[in-house]
Amino acid sequence: MKTALITGATSGIGKSTAIRFAVEGFRLILCGRREDRLEQLQKELAVETEVHILTFDVRNRQEVDKQISSLPADFKTIDILVNNAGNAHGLDPIQSGNVDDWDAMLDINVKGLLYVSRAIIPGMLERQSGHIINIGSTAGKEVYPNGNVYCASKHAVDAINQGMRIDLNGNGIRVGAINPGLVQTEFSEVRFKGDTEKAEKVYQGFKALQPEDIADIIHFTVTRPYHVNIADLTVMPTAQASSTIIDKK
Repeated sequence: MKTALITGATSGIGKSTAIRFAVEGFRLILCGRREDRLEQLQKELAVETEVHILTFDVRNRQEVDKQISSLPADFKTIDILVNNAGNAHGLDPIQSGNVDDWDAMLDINVKGLLYVSRAIIPGMLERQSGHIINIGSTAGKEVYPNGNVYCASKHAVDAINQGMRIDLNGNGIRVGAINPGLVQTEFSEVRFKGDTEKAEKVYQGFKALQPEDIADIIHFTVTRPYHVNIADLTVMPTAQASSTIIDKK
C-alpha cells in the first residue's frame, strides 16, 4: 500500500484527490488548517483506507517540520507528495495591490510548497524512490491583467518544479506539475474575500473544470509505470483558450 501526503486537503482539488486515492487504496496523510474539516474527511474515508491528519499552516516552517516529524511509524514512508495548498488573494493592479495579499500568496504558494517538500524529500532520497506532484496553474504559464503577484507565485512553482526534477534526477524520484485553468472550487471565493456573488460570476456561462477532473489526472499521473514521468501537464475547460479568452454563452 502506497502512502500519499496531500496538502490543502480540506476542500477543492485536495479533497477530491483524497477521495479518489482512498477509493484506490492509498494510505493517506491529509494536511490543512481547518481541523474540523480534516476530522470529518478522515471519518468519511476511514471506511476505505487508513487516514492520518495533520493540522498546520504551510507558511509556518517550524510547524511543518514538527507535524511531519510526528507521523506514526506506519505513515512515515511517504511515497507520493501532492503539493496542493495554495490560493489567490485579491485581483488588483500592482500599483494598488494589498501588500498583505502579496505576502499571503508568496508565503503559501511558494514558501509553503518549499517547506513541505524540504521536510519530505530527505526520506525519498534515503529510499531512492518517491513521486512529487506540484499543483501549479495556467497562471504559471502566462500573465493576465491584475494577476501580477498571483501569476508570479505560480511562475515560481513552475520554476521550482523544473528545478526539483533536475536536482533530484538520478535518485529514483519522479517530479511533475499539473497546471489547471478554471476549476470550480473555493478559489474565487477566497480571491474575492468571501464575496460569493462575485465568485459565482467567474464560473457562469460555461462548464468549468471540476475538482474531480483534476483528481482523476493526478491519479493517472501517479499510477503510470515507473519509467513514465508526466513532467508538466496543462489542462483547461473546453471553453477556455487562455486566462482571458473564455467562451461564455
